[in-house]
Amino acid sequence: MLFASVAPVFPTHVMAVFLTGYGRDGTHGILVVKQWGGMVIAQDEASSEVFGMPRSAIAMGAVDAVLALEEIAPAFVARVTQLTRGQ
Repeated sequence: MLFASVAPVFPTHVMAVFLTGYGRDGTHGILVVKQWGGMVIAQDEASSEVFGMPRSAIAMGAVDAVLALEEIAPAFVARVTQLTRGQ
């Protein structure tokens, strides 16, 4: 619900990040994020304790990047910087 509800309010400025976890929570929401021009990052399998949620997001085919946990924050900051500079 979170991803699907925020994407239409802040189109192109939403970033969904899928971290380690069980299940498929939020998987439908990433499609909404992508439809509105947002960005989706999934944690890679090597740095995940449980790869269920990231795997589900990746399987949807709507993930922009699959990154190790320590790479996610720098990617997030780079994207925010890019958006605030109007690029």
